Amino acid sequence: MAKPQRSFACTECGYRAPQWMGRCPECGSWHSFSEVASAAGKEKAAASLAGADAPVPLSAAKDEDFARVPVGISELDRVLGGGLVPGAIVLIGGDPGIGKSTIMLQALHALAERGVKGLYVSGEESVRQVKMRGQRLSCVADNVLVASETSVDRVIGFMEELSPGVVVADSVQTLFCEGLPASPGSLGQVREVAFRLAQTAKRTGIPVFLVGHVTKEGAIAGPRTLEHMVDTVLYFEGDRDHLFRILRAVKNRFGSTNEIGVFEMREKGLAEVTNVSAVFLSERPENTPGSAVTACMEGTRPVLVEVQALVSATGFPSPRRTVLGLDGNRVALLAAVLEKRAGLRLMAHDLFVNVAGGVRITEPGADLAVAAAIASSAMDRKLPANTIILGEVGLTGEVRGVSRLSLRLREAEKMGFSHAVLPAASVRNQNLESGLTLVGVKTVSDAMQALLA
Repeated sequence: MAKPQRSFACTECGYRAPQWMGRCPECGSWHSFSEVASAAGKEKAAASLAGADAPVPLSAAKDEDFARVPVGISELDRVLGGGLVPGAIVLIGGDPGIGKSTIMLQALHALAERGVKGLYVSGEESVRQVKMRGQRLSCVADNVLVASETSVDRVIGFMEELSPGVVVADSVQTLFCEGLPASPGSLGQVREVAFRLAQTAKRTGIPVFLVGHVTKEGAIAGPRTLEHMVDTVLYFEGDRDHLFRILRAVKNRFGSTNEIGVFEMREKGLAEVTNVSAVFLSERPENTPGSAVTACMEGTRPVLVEVQALVSATGFPSPRRTVLGLDGNRVALLAAVLEKRAGLRLMAHDLFVNVAGGVRITEPGADLAVAAAIASSAMDRKLPANTIILGEVGLTGEVRGVSRLSLRLREAEKMGFSHAVLPAASVRNQNLESGLTLVGVKTVSDAMQALLA
């Protein structure tokens, strides 16, 4: 009988080779080769599928009603889409010290207070260290079980034996599968550990949180397929030296990916921030040029944020363009529009733009506020303190409409604003019931005249 040929394939690009290779010659990834099943293996797999369910029409598929389990931390529940789904795999990443382990321990404690048993598996800390952190956070409960373990086989055994309501694996890079020769944290180990935990979660219906390390580029360490294997991917954003943390969903099979949760790091752990707009505007300077306020939609929640700009003469041949919290290319586009359409001279000036509070704005509805902040600093004239600015700016200088305008204006009115500068088309076409004085503008020049005249 002929010996079956062995074949290896890169998990990143699919390149095949007759033997294992450390580095893929096609895509350049390291340690990404895994053995492909042989013909005999495929026949065995086909035989094992003989008793599987046959394909059915989508219209005839059974509707599975699942009840979400609220964690009890409203900001976390918001990002998850309303709570935990049975059998869901949630991957949470962030920089070291950002608060990943803290929020997980607080989540288990909140669930324990509602009678849900949780299992916290730590591969980096001993049980005593976890208890010390729990005492500092006031998160010590009988329903929270703790284990210091790195073997994924034993973790799966705990899940099947104890039947907890939720499991936290901190972190996935410290767990290993005993059947693989690679060391913990390698690409093959991380992929296999995540796969086995996902299979167990789907079979038992136990939700699992996976805490992941991040690389220096800010992405979760391990194979890229790790994010495709899980149901939800959450990222903690913010500077560890600042108070506020933003929890953002970048993937969610059971909810929206536009929601954010805002927390404040305190001595007793992470505290929820319910009135986000008030926090971001609490230290806003008054009567200072270069400061504008706009309203951004984060999922279903309108958030008021402050955009700051500083325009100063440069002493270098090429002026600097430094941007934090916004797309740098978008800011360069707006500066060019102000030069061409509003008559500002910015080519001989350094330009610095920042979004206060560590928020990142991705929607174009903040364009007009950014342009107004730049113009205000360049002309050294302050913007009206009680005015909110909304609108997308086009290359010809026109001001375009934004979505969900009523929600944004309602949040601005609640925060004490009295005036709003908006696209003229939005004021004319939408039936806006607002207590604000609405000023419609068609172009950037009209907006600058209304704000800085």
